[in-house]
Amino acid sequence: MMGRLYRGETEFDFVGNRTKAFIVSGILIAGSLGALIFNQLNLGVDFSGGTVVEVENVNAIDIGQLRDALRPLGLDGAQIQELDSGTRKVMRVQTEAISDTLQEELIAAVTEAAGSTESSVTSVGPTFGRDIASSAIRALVIFLVVIAIFISLRFEVAMAAGALAALFHDLVITAGVYAVTGLEVTPATVIAILTILGYSLYDTVVVFDKVSENLRAEEDAGRIPHYRSVINVSMNQVLMRSINTSLTSLLPIASLLIVGSLLLGATTLQDFALALFVGIAAGTYSSIFVASPVLSLLKDRVGSEPISKADVGTGKDTAEPGTGPVTRPGGAAPRAPKKRKR
Repeated sequence: MMGRLYRGETEFDFVGNRTKAFIVSGILIAGSLGALIFNQLNLGVDFSGGTVVEVENVNAIDIGQLRDALRPLGLDGAQIQELDSGTRKVMRVQTEAISDTLQEELIAAVTEAAGSTESSVTSVGPTFGRDIASSAIRALVIFLVVIAIFISLRFEVAMAAGALAALFHDLVITAGVYAVTGLEVTPATVIAILTILGYSLYDTVVVFDKVSENLRAEEDAGRIPHYRSVINVSMNQVLMRSINTSLTSLLPIASLLIVGSLLLGATTLQDFALALFVGIAAGTYSSIFVASPVLSLLKDRVGSEPISKADVGTGKDTAEPGTGPVTRPGGAAPRAPKKRKR
């Protein structure tokens, strides 16, 4: 089996099982959307605005004691976290945007309760936070529009639709994981999401490029291939390449997530590593089970003839000119065989 995988000789019927893949993706997307609606995203101070104070917990107080110390200031409802970096413990207090006077009182109360003489303070106004959030959304929209135009020009519109469906799949699932875990969404998270979308797109374009290459090969040989069969054969040919590329990317990210953030306590890496890990895993799945099946579904609607699983990759899935309805990229009519000079 491994030898056949590496040689691209497998005959998995990806298109024939697309309904099962769509059901799995639908469940994941529905769960992610539910988490986004009911849990919502934990937006960091850079997006929501506010003040963050971090001090070393010298007195080893707990969250309840620190909340009691903030009650006289009316800030007992602030978000308080205890961070363990492995070498020291830090108390982190996050509030909404407050006045400069109240901010000074907050810093004094936190440092006194924790027994620390130094503090790290980050303050972002609500207007600036909204500008950062809108800039992130604008960057994402521009990215998707440019990708749609590029794939439509390089390949065809149906392939652009399949690629965008896969990107939407990856984006929603990654956001859903953040909503479920409650991890803070920071600018590093946005960078990670744009990175994984580019990775997912790369994997999808590899498959689509193989589809186009096999279509041209069939046309040059004077045969009229069925689109669904070409998609299946192409995906089997690049399957091991996608698996190897994903594994070589996921292994170092997993070490960063598990060893770096969980075992060594480098919690600042946790958000970035989690977004990369979930996004790349979802991107690998979507490039195989979402992008190409969506492409085949769109082609079915313009007249592609169904192919049985037994015929996939056997040579029976190609037709001679005039033997049945076929589909070409963009719905164009089949081209006549090229005449070669002797």
